[in-house]
Amino acid sequence: MYFGPAGTPESFKAMGYRKSEQLPEYLERFGLNAFEYQCGRGVRIGDEAARALGEKFAEKGIRISLHAPYYISMSSLDEEKRLGSIRYILESARAVTALGGERIVIHAGSTAKMPREQALELAIDTFRLAIRALDEAGYAHVVPCPEVMGKIGQLGTLEEVLAMCRVDERMLPCVDFGHLNARTNGSLKGQADYAAVLDAIENALGCERARRLHCHFSKIEYTEKGGEKRHLTFEDQVYGPEFAPLAEEFARRGYEPTVICESAGTQAEDARTMMELAEGAILRRMGPQTR
Repeated sequence: MYFGPAGTPESFKAMGYRKSEQLPEYLERFGLNAFEYQCGRGVRIGDEAARALGEKFAEKGIRISLHAPYYISMSSLDEEKRLGSIRYILESARAVTALGGERIVIHAGSTAKMPREQALELAIDTFRLAIRALDEAGYAHVVPCPEVMGKIGQLGTLEEVLAMCRVDERMLPCVDFGHLNARTNGSLKGQADYAAVLDAIENALGCERARRLHCHFSKIEYTEKGGEKRHLTFEDQVYGPEFAPLAEEFARRGYEPTVICESAGTQAEDARTMMELAEGAILRRMGPQTR
């Protein structure tokens, strides 16, 4: 399994680091092996800088993914916005390739004032165009990962994301378990709840794609009517979800997911906690002879 933070945690500067090229060393100190580069406000890293940083990540054995710009709207009624979204995906593909990664996390957009079914069809059609554009630009290796979203008005229920992923076999869902828990009013409570989610993914996309799942995980405050309100840290004892039951289910199924932590400032520390929980779950599955 692969664990790491989304973006730069607060402890990066607190530990004396200042430059992005120091991120691989910082992650190594936590024993982490994944990192999600943030381009939410636009793809601003150049090819030369990305390749240099990517080489340092590769030296440390760190798997790289990239979060595409937040303003992508695959479901917009405005055709120009949808075509613009494809351009942003191509920019993200260029950057993640230079960084040495393959996966791009994408927010599909909102439902606006249209029926959810219409918004989903627009998003699916735009993903088809995006796949074609990636192939034509030489980025057939890039893996678009539509994300499960936390706000109820956003396009991105688990079922909607799985429908988007049926566009092409290379696509993987980005299952944000904090978002899923928030938009379903705290439905993820135990291992059986996580098992039901993973069963749905396997039924929709097959076991092979499910076991390579891309995940986000954090505790998230939410409201019953709106869903996601704000990201929290693992110190919070009011809101979920908890990672331990998911770790047990991953170990039971032999999954090899990439789990990116989006806690509020403690991404590296909480990612390390998840890695330790996963390692413990794997050891328990293997039995006492391994201890």
